Amino acid sequence: MPPPRANWSFIAAPLVFGASTFYWTNGSYGITGGTLLFLSTVAWVIAFDCLFGWFRERLPLYASAGLLFAVWGTVSGACFGLADVFTTAFGIPHPVYLQVVSEHSLAFNLLLFWPGPLFPLSLLVLSILLMRHRLLPVLPGVMLAVGAVLFPLSRISRIEGLAHLADGLLALPFWYMGFVSAQAGRRTSH
Repeated sequence: MPPPRANWSFIAAPLVFGASTFYWTNGSYGITGGTLLFLSTVAWVIAFDCLFGWFRERLPLYASAGLLFAVWGTVSGACFGLADVFTTAFGIPHPVYLQVVSEHSLAFNLLLFWPGPLFPLSLLVLSILLMRHRLLPVLPGVMLAVGAVLFPLSRISRIEGLAHLADGLLALPFWYMGFVSAQAGRRTSH
């Protein structure tokens, strides 16, 4: 389980992340949702550091490379959030945004589109390895895996109900890990 210092990140990351989806308007996070998405990144990075830390001795190459790709995917999510904050705040119409994206395709691909799938892919691989190494029970592990698969489907399709389902399926296993870690920390401190 995560070290006690990480308990808050296992709770906050999916909570703030999931809250951002409630601010979708016409398929966009807007200012509030984009801000929440951006802020959730801090907690996600700490949670990923803890999760990949569990594999540093068992699978050192995976732990190092996996953390790099997970963080890159997470930061890409923050970029999506910021893009929505700025396009909304400055009143940039979507066709204009798409034109600028096409004019600067390499930058947008590096910041948004290429690393975007790394976040859910990291969660999917982590769910499998956490179950395989018996670090996460099967039920929360399967929930995490299904949430990881539904995540990109919900974001690409912009179906709000699917997005909330994906967010919930990601949140519950993280909250479980945070709760179990907090309980373990209390037992060892007494």
